[in-house]
Amino acid sequence: MLGTLARWLRILGFDVYFADKSEDDEDILERAEKEKRIILTRDRYLVAMARRRNLKALEIRSRDLDEQIRTVTKLYPVKEDKVLSRCSICNTPLMRIGKDGVRGRVPDGVYLRHEEFWYCKECKRIYWKGSHWEKMRERIERVRPRSS
Repeated sequence: MLGTLARWLRILGFDVYFADKSEDDEDILERAEKEKRIILTRDRYLVAMARRRNLKALEIRSRDLDEQIRTVTKLYPVKEDKVLSRCSICNTPLMRIGKDGVRGRVPDGVYLRHEEFWYCKECKRIYWKGSHWEKMRERIERVRPRSS
């Protein structure tokens, strides 16, 4: 499964739909065609079926997350203004929310130390630039394609 890759692509600003186990290949192909999505999979057969239908598909061979991210972002470059703009859990675009809007909804220490917050209207998560944000930025820099 490529769930961790899907989460990281969302962090990088990509609109990522992650198929659940109840969806078969035909469901995935139909969604990709209807929504003009690129299929990322380990399944060579699914890649071949997608290409026969003139759909974009990319086989992910590596099991290493950093290498998976590099594989995708070499073909589909990251748009810097989209990084950290989507909920990593449900894919919904994040909205800025004022500090008053998070009072009582985040730990007191977080409320006192931070000024900027983002909110996912779908799953109700609140994000801020804490240590997790810095760790995400570090990985983004680590996997960013190097200019030659």
